[in-house]
Amino acid sequence: MIQSKIQVPHSRKSLVSRPRLMSKFDEGLGVKLTLVSAQAGYGKTTALGEWAKQSGALVAWVALDRLDNDWTPFWNCVLSSIRERVPGFGNALGFLPESESAASFESAISAFLNELNQLNDELVVVLDDYHLIEFPAIHHALSYLLEYLPPRAHFYIASRTDLAFPTARLLAKGEVNRIDTNDLQFSLDEGVVFFRDMMKITLTDEQVVELFRQTEGWVSGLQLAAITLKRGGNIAESIRHFNGSQRDIFDFLLEEVYGHQPASMREFLLATSVLARMNRDLCQAVTGRADSQENLERLEQLNLFLIPLDDRRNWYRYHHLLSDFLQRIGSRENPELRRQSHARAAKWHESQGLDEEAIEHYIKARQTDDAVRLIERVLPELMQSKSNVLLKWIASLPESSYERKPAFELFYISKLVVDGEWNQAMGRAEQAEHRFEALKDSVPEPEWNRLMGNLCYFRGIISYLQQDLPRTSHYFELLDLYLPEGSGFQNFGSNRYQGYDQFTDLLSLANDLQVVEKFLLKRIKASETKKNYPFVGYQYLTYIMLLYEWNRLEEAERYLGQAMGREDLQSNLWIRIQLHLAFSGLQQALGKGEQAVESLTRLGMSIDSPDARIIMRRIEAEQAHLFLRQGHIRKALDWSERCGLSHMDEVFMHRFEEHLVLAKVLAAAERTEEASHLLEKLQRLAEKENRLRVRIKLLIARSTVLRHSGHLQEAFVPLGTALRLAEPAGYIRSFVDEGPEMGEMLAELLTQGQGSAHSWLPLDYIGRLLDVARNGGLKEPSPKELLTEQEAKVLYLIADGRINKEIAYELNIALDTVKFHVKNVYRKLGARNRAQAIRLGNQYGILG
Repeated sequence: MIQSKIQVPHSRKSLVSRPRLMSKFDEGLGVKLTLVSAQAGYGKTTALGEWAKQSGALVAWVALDRLDNDWTPFWNCVLSSIRERVPGFGNALGFLPESESAASFESAISAFLNELNQLNDELVVVLDDYHLIEFPAIHHALSYLLEYLPPRAHFYIASRTDLAFPTARLLAKGEVNRIDTNDLQFSLDEGVVFFRDMMKITLTDEQVVELFRQTEGWVSGLQLAAITLKRGGNIAESIRHFNGSQRDIFDFLLEEVYGHQPASMREFLLATSVLARMNRDLCQAVTGRADSQENLERLEQLNLFLIPLDDRRNWYRYHHLLSDFLQRIGSRENPELRRQSHARAAKWHESQGLDEEAIEHYIKARQTDDAVRLIERVLPELMQSKSNVLLKWIASLPESSYERKPAFELFYISKLVVDGEWNQAMGRAEQAEHRFEALKDSVPEPEWNRLMGNLCYFRGIISYLQQDLPRTSHYFELLDLYLPEGSGFQNFGSNRYQGYDQFTDLLSLANDLQVVEKFLLKRIKASETKKNYPFVGYQYLTYIMLLYEWNRLEEAERYLGQAMGREDLQSNLWIRIQLHLAFSGLQQALGKGEQAVESLTRLGMSIDSPDARIIMRRIEAEQAHLFLRQGHIRKALDWSERCGLSHMDEVFMHRFEEHLVLAKVLAAAERTEEASHLLEKLQRLAEKENRLRVRIKLLIARSTVLRHSGHLQEAFVPLGTALRLAEPAGYIRSFVDEGPEMGEMLAELLTQGQGSAHSWLPLDYIGRLLDVARNGGLKEPSPKELLTEQEAKVLYLIADGRINKEIAYELNIALDTVKFHVKNVYRKLGARNRAQAIRLGNQYGILG
């Protein structure tokens, strides 16, 4: 079947010569993208096929269908087609069709680009019927691919609609060759040749002009008109009947042609119209007739919109317009024949081992039991390779048909979680719980525990992403009960680097970080004895990030050591990389700058992954950030010139850190306009994603850019906003890591804040940040160092509910002295009132 999709369609020797159109196609060899865009019936496939045969270039043809609307089948087709023309191409690209690449496509596409760069000859990749592709990851990947396509490679994309990804940048660079309706429609001269040489009809010039006026040079309309005129006696009278829109003309002409076929041929057409591709055996199975090959050859001789898919004429397909017409007729006139044809087609495809095509036909034949049976058989494999198609199938079935198939439910829920449909996923999970409970007595206990455990795993993840930590704890405790070593789903994608991951962004999603800390510690403690529980790596990373933000560096170092010592976390590529990045940042904060850079160099040398390029890009960005913090601006600038990023790029969360580093480097190089432009785009993205910690970082960066550009007072506005947002969370390192310049800004802001005009500023919090900054932020104060002995006593008495007079009496000191100590306690802890002082005292272990 795949061979019929990657062969250039067979073309007739008697085709009309179209040098003008062929020349237009030739222009595509000088650009990256040729877009052939027109509605059905304008001969996109025929013209492209004819050009491919005569161009002299290596042409890799891909005829797409609806089953290719997923990451894996799409890239499998592309690679298979190229290998037909370039044997051995991309043998190292086995990971490109993997489902994980849909999330981290850049590494896979970058490797694909490297393979294209090795080509010695021009290569054309044709994607026919691209309008059938709706999967966003494919659009995104193609957009990226075209941006960096090497000069010897060219993409020709034929579609009924405009592309679903932006091409404005390519168009501005002169890298797009557009071929549209005006190019594809026959000219008057070509029409005369078409009627005379191809259709063997002699018309007057006036008659040809009239037909062109009616059809506007529409190739399919002219072809049907010719078939009708050959059969009719009075050509002039027939031409007068061609009126109305193109669709009306087409329906009229097809009715004429179809209506004059013998009854046996009409039945053959209706029965086989359900097939996307057909050969003799398949047609015979669907129709039950032995003369299927003869009928196919007869239709080809009649020029009746039957397209050979190979030179041997084994495989054919109907023109889309004819197929649509026949299916409309079949639905209206003989729906039972249509259903029966789908059922027979399903049975034939299943007998040939073509399960996916069989499932499509079983669903359309309304044989849900057979569809469910086959889906269950291919589910484990397709969960990794065709999740988008799987979800479409399951959604099209009545829920009653698979209510006793728990694997269906778990897959459906997992896909909704990945797609961000958390509320819908939780709703389905609640329904699934009732169904699973009903199975308890009919399913072996180990299997039932696995079902319930996996369900709890997903419900825990959804609750986690929805910031409902009590409910998250509840479901993960149940997971521990059902599956002590956790769900098998936690290992999916563990060998790939996914870039940005929402599971570690709890700091950005939640405001009460004390609650977050308790939750994280509880989950880390619960997993200490588990040997294969990689999901806890997300909790470790989040807690290390939290301790780092609070400047509790020694604790962060301790937990980082625990995490890096776990084999199960090292087996997850993404978690392992993030742990090493955290280690580097911690070394820098501890004043070990050289070790911080060196640790990243060693990390880069240890990477053995198909995602090596995307990982190295992240590592190099982090090294540039370290150079910037260490004052090595030239080294940071060198990175910005070779990293391939630009302030004009579209920004995405999976490259947020790299873009933020670029903005900081641009600001340090006094390219403040470019830095501001990039930060504005990142800010819009952060607000759209509702990421608090990310917004704080961006506000801080914007304040430093404004300061670099000489807008000293304006710089305090975003800084003040960042301080107000960060104070409840107690962030320290986001400010301190900006270095001496931030210390100066905070000191100036604190001085200005003494005036009533700046009463909105959190002055005590600023004072606390300054205390850390003046120490270089190198070492966290221990609880005893944070407060003096007398201040600690005052805090204990505050926590005991004593008022100032009672504290003065208890400690035998003056009331003014108590007030002085209370003020210092508030300033050092970053508290505004007694309640905050007590909470922070507990947080730092002073009252514990």
